[in-house]
Amino acid sequence: MRTAYKCRAYPDTEQVGVLNRTFGCLRVVWNRTLAWRHARYHGEQAMTNFAQANAYLTAMKATEDLGWLNEVSPVPLQQALRHQQVAFSNFFAGRARYPRYKSRTGRQSAEYTRSGFRYRDGKLFLAKTDTPLAFTWSWPNVDPASIDPTTVTVSKDPCGRWYVSFAVDVADPAPLPATSAVDLGIKDFAVTSDGEKIPNPRRLARRERNLARYQRRMARKVKGSANRAKARAKVARAHRKIRASRADFLHRASARSACGHLLADLSLKTRTWQCPSCGTRHDRDINAAKNILAAGLAVTARGADVRHSGFSRVQSAVKQEPRPATAGIPVHQGGE
Repeated sequence: MRTAYKCRAYPDTEQVGVLNRTFGCLRVVWNRTLAWRHARYHGEQAMTNFAQANAYLTAMKATEDLGWLNEVSPVPLQQALRHQQVAFSNFFAGRARYPRYKSRTGRQSAEYTRSGFRYRDGKLFLAKTDTPLAFTWSWPNVDPASIDPTTVTVSKDPCGRWYVSFAVDVADPAPLPATSAVDLGIKDFAVTSDGEKIPNPRRLARRERNLARYQRRMARKVKGSANRAKARAKVARAHRKIRASRADFLHRASARSACGHLLADLSLKTRTWQCPSCGTRHDRDINAAKNILAAGLAVTARGADVRHSGFSRVQSAVKQEPRPATAGIPVHQGGE
């Protein structure tokens, strides 16, 4: 299977210029090829494949008006045509809507295959650049020098943040064990079959109200003005914060089946703790009950009669002398 590692990128001035030119050329190639395919289909009733679209790209580069397309790497331009071909295949198969034109105010991205980048010892060199692209690695358990990316995608969101994504082929993961069923609701975000209720995130609603306020402010600005551009940037940042809050909430909610990490030291005064492996926050008592259930042990109440099937009455529990332990109880999470 294929996985991806997405990191924040920090291009220098030269790299910003090269990437912005690449984004501009990619938009021109995408939009002109899309218009050509549209006119060819409706005028000649002819379908277009990738080879024909690639020949159209070569013809565009040969013209005097579009000769500046040769100033950037051809790899992202060809990858854009491949993505457009997939988009049309999905449209005709009924899996997606008709491909749309790209705008300079939206998210910009360029995909490089192995012929368009060089990755050695954790350093990334893109085509048409002389220095490595700086990025922040966010996976302490994975050595960035050990990965072998098949493709690299550099993107910039509407609020100006840069990202780089490394696509890597990895082995198929082991199947996860069966968990409780989940019912999505309205009052609560979800309710599990174990009786646990996951409330709706309040922070997300607050961020959505901020987004609506920024959108109203942008609507009052004059189109094409500098103030509207500043307002558009604030709207883009509000959208980014909502996406980040939603992704963080979904990750925390989905990671409540926990990862099985064993906490070596846990004092008695600590009632809650956060897993250093997956980031899940555990309640000490609830976690202890889950560990006992996982160990297959039955817990009975002290000082009360307990009825069992097949017996009329069982004698109440009494105080007994402590016995030496003969076998340890396996602890899955947290020292309880």
